[in-house]
This record gives sequence, C-alpha cells and structure tokens, in this order.
Amino acid sequence: MKSTLSLVALVALLSGCGPANFIDSDMERGIVGAAVGYGAAKALDGNADRGAIVGGLAGVFCDDAGVCSRSR
Repeated sequence: MKSTLSLVALVALLSGCGPANFIDSDMERGIVGAAVGYGAAKALDGNADRGAIVGGLAGVFCDDAGVCSRSR
C-alpha cells in the first residue's frame, strides 16, 4: 500500500510536466524534481532525503544540460 501511494503521487507530479510547459523557472523545476526524487526514493525503499536532493539538483540544472527546454 505504501509503495502504491508513492507511485500515485509520482504519476500525479509527472502529469504537470506535459507539453504545455507549466513549469517555467529553475525554482519550479527544482521543487518538482525534489518531490519526484523523494517519491521515487520512497517507492524504491531508498533514502528519501538523498532522492529529494538529487531530484532537486537535476530539476534545477536540466535546462543547462540541454535535457529539458527553457520556455521563452
């Protein structure tokens, strides 16, 4: 039940990352990345704090690395 709830939260968060580009700034991407990292770590029985830190950093720097596009 615990992992199912984490998976549902993860899917709900990822649904905001659609083609309409709701997430515009580095701060918003960092927050979403931290939430997704936390949820993924909890779903996989990992360290949730580390997952949030890594996810937040990935969200902040994804446009600088060319992984996600910055909306103009």
